Amino acid sequence: MANDPKTAGKATTAMTDDELQDLVASSDTGARNPVGTAGLVIAGVALCWSLFQLYIASPLPFMLSRMTGLQLVFNDTQTRSIHLAFGVFLAFMAFPALSSSPRDRIPLLDWLLGILAAFCALYIFIFYRDLAQRPGLPITQDLVAAGLGMVLLLEATRRALGPPLVIVALVFLAYVFFGSSTFVPDIIRWGGASFARAMDQMWLSTGGVFGVALGVSTAFVFLFVLFGSMLDRAGAGNFFIKLAFALLGHLKGGPAKAAVLASMMTGLISGSSIANVVTTGTFTIPLMKRVGFSAEKAGSVEVASSVNGQIMPPVMGAAAFLMVEYVGISYLQVIKHAFLPAVVSYIALLYLVHLEAVKNDMPSLPKRVQHPARIALLRAGLVTLSIIILAGAIYYAINMVKWLLPAISAPVLLLALLAAYVLLIWYAAKQPDLELDDPNAPVVELPIASEVIKTGLHYLLPLFVLVWFLMIERRSPGLSAFYAVILLIIIMLTQKPLKAMFRGMQSAETSAAMREGFDDLIVGMISGARNMIGIACATAAAGIIVGTVTLTGIGQVMAEFVEFLSGGNIFLILVFTAIISLILGMGLPTTANYIVVSSLMAPVIVELGAANGVLIPLIAAHMFVFYFGIMADVTPPVGLASFAAAAVSGGDPIKTGFTAFFYSLRTVLLPFIFVFNTDLLLIDVSWAGAIWVVIQATLAMLIFAAATQGFFMARSRLWESAALLLVTFMLLRPGFFLDLVQPPYEQVEPTRLFEVMEGEPDGAQARLVITGPDFDNPDTLVERTMAFDLGPQGESGEARFENAMGMNVTVQDDKAILDEPMDMNSLAGRTLSNLDFYDPERPVQITAIEVTTERMPREIFYIPALLLFGLVVFTQRRRGGTLFGNPKAA
Repeated sequence: MANDPKTAGKATTAMTDDELQDLVASSDTGARNPVGTAGLVIAGVALCWSLFQLYIASPLPFMLSRMTGLQLVFNDTQTRSIHLAFGVFLAFMAFPALSSSPRDRIPLLDWLLGILAAFCALYIFIFYRDLAQRPGLPITQDLVAAGLGMVLLLEATRRALGPPLVIVALVFLAYVFFGSSTFVPDIIRWGGASFARAMDQMWLSTGGVFGVALGVSTAFVFLFVLFGSMLDRAGAGNFFIKLAFALLGHLKGGPAKAAVLASMMTGLISGSSIANVVTTGTFTIPLMKRVGFSAEKAGSVEVASSVNGQIMPPVMGAAAFLMVEYVGISYLQVIKHAFLPAVVSYIALLYLVHLEAVKNDMPSLPKRVQHPARIALLRAGLVTLSIIILAGAIYYAINMVKWLLPAISAPVLLLALLAAYVLLIWYAAKQPDLELDDPNAPVVELPIASEVIKTGLHYLLPLFVLVWFLMIERRSPGLSAFYAVILLIIIMLTQKPLKAMFRGMQSAETSAAMREGFDDLIVGMISGARNMIGIACATAAAGIIVGTVTLTGIGQVMAEFVEFLSGGNIFLILVFTAIISLILGMGLPTTANYIVVSSLMAPVIVELGAANGVLIPLIAAHMFVFYFGIMADVTPPVGLASFAAAAVSGGDPIKTGFTAFFYSLRTVLLPFIFVFNTDLLLIDVSWAGAIWVVIQATLAMLIFAAATQGFFMARSRLWESAALLLVTFMLLRPGFFLDLVQPPYEQVEPTRLFEVMEGEPDGAQARLVITGPDFDNPDTLVERTMAFDLGPQGESGEARFENAMGMNVTVQDDKAILDEPMDMNSLAGRTLSNLDFYDPERPVQITAIEVTTERMPREIFYIPALLLFGLVVFTQRRRGGTLFGNPKAA
């Protein structure tokens, strides 16, 4: 159902709980849930998948191999093969072929297709040694297995994710085979590939289906999805929702603010925007409607909150782990770069829904215990300070134990962790277990934050272990998630019996609680595996796109196409890239979405930026296309998250989608800003600088929210909204205005090339204005402005230039003449490929060198920004506006 936007688009009344669960199942875990033997097979295979993933993530294979002398350690290719075999088999078992297909049983054809698909996926595992002995020379048996595997993978993907990704993959496959056809435009035509060459690339090697994306799914993503599923089954999801309502539910527009906070917290562990919408939306959307939000606005707030969960570290819809591989930086660096934009975006969304509530004078839900605003603020400050102090104390205590007891620190810390867990369970047992209220009940009693926190502090321990190993111990994401899952298994098995013991229950009740905990663990592991079916199929199918890009060089063609459309203007390059990323992301889950847009469009931004004088960090380009890719979940006509929210709210799905897009404008703005102002990604920013960037970015996004809402301290007049937008831009991009006043570069004579190159500091950027005859039109002179990073000092200017550019240069008379690039696949080679280097009368030459110049600080433009902001505050206060808004102010 979720995979059919046309069907979802007809929703005009709210779905029942069963229908909503079916919506999530059809998109995430599989709509088919047969009873009897077939149901046991699905559950058993899913459980085996989870156990296999825990096995390969643990030290157990190495221990068993040493003890038994058997080879029980699998390499990356083998584990990817087994991982995909589980995924495609379960896709045929759990997802019906058609909406009319039976859901209470598995047809014989699906059994046959599932087994055959699993065999094809296992082919490179079973025949691993044979394939290694004939690389690039597949035999007929190999080609039959590969061809069948491709067809069955696409069918499994269609069942699990719907047709969009399959259509994209088929288009790319068609390009592989028929790229040389006369029907293909000249600009993208290529020589084509034989069936054997294509299958070797796509299935029999690690260049396609079994490539990096499936490797990340195998090594990292599964464990994080399993962690999230088990944490939710343990009760943490309910805890997060209750805590969000306890903290924010009593404020004006409180249910909307609670929806934002709850979606952010569930987004920390969730990889699906649709599941996030339905999980939190079934409770938050009815309450938002109760306090005055229309069905469409209530659904839109939930969509904006849930989709933003996909940009929230540490999981980022599994894209964080893919970025590690594609960008070539550590996981910790990815989290560092992604953190600030995500947090600022959520803060702005909280403020946006506050303004919506104030503007429409919405009531608030009653709170059992009311405190004056000053007391509440003081309490919040004390709690925050206490958390910071406690975190610091724990950090230094752990390091002290490791210093004092280096030989036995691990068991000592493990015992301390278990003791803390038992203590927190004892503390939680003093409170009744949390239960979600009925949002449609006549009276909804908001919980008290202090009571809610007591019941769920032990849920924070696995998160603490995960963060500690990732950020302090600097372990791999897979190993960190493994340790967190092991602790979570202990919690799920013991939390209920321990609570029963601490509450003085009878032994029979304690035994029942123990069985219930074991059942929760099994269900959590099965749910985690079923949640992975779509992701496994998505990463494998997206590997077809990656393989096509590698095989055909279509990435270079995309760069030429975007440059042709934009005319080399960097802003237009970004606009067209954003639009293409949005289109490519339609109907795709987050993981596949990122693989597709990053493979095709991220290199385009970097390459065209450098070719037109702007150096864009690779992580900024990947974040840019990722942000616009996930916006496809919001935007009609294929905004699946918007359709899911409309199914909960009973509102119009198209209107919900457009309203959600309007609420998500801050997510649209941020990528354009951080491409030019990389401080927002905390690139090369000190701690003090980071604090300033946080304050500046938060203030700017709050002002942007007020501008787009047409309401700040009072209802804004048109000029006031325009002024607030200008203030936002001046705060986020002050360098733009500085460039208008003082040019960022000064030109130097080309004959001074080596002198300038040698004198520039480490990591300096330089730009060259290069002129030469067009290869196809010799009478036309082409001028390019290339930017490049000079790297470290220590070499001669000539060597430094040649290492950075990959080109030789000859300085004679008043000219700096370039030889043809040594590597035509390098950035310089691709950028200058249309120049004729063999015309002796008109050589390709550097006509100017542009180096950065000393200028006044760009922060000087904060002064006029703040003055303009002060003018808006003054005019709105004169009309009766206050800091928290006055809906009656004219």
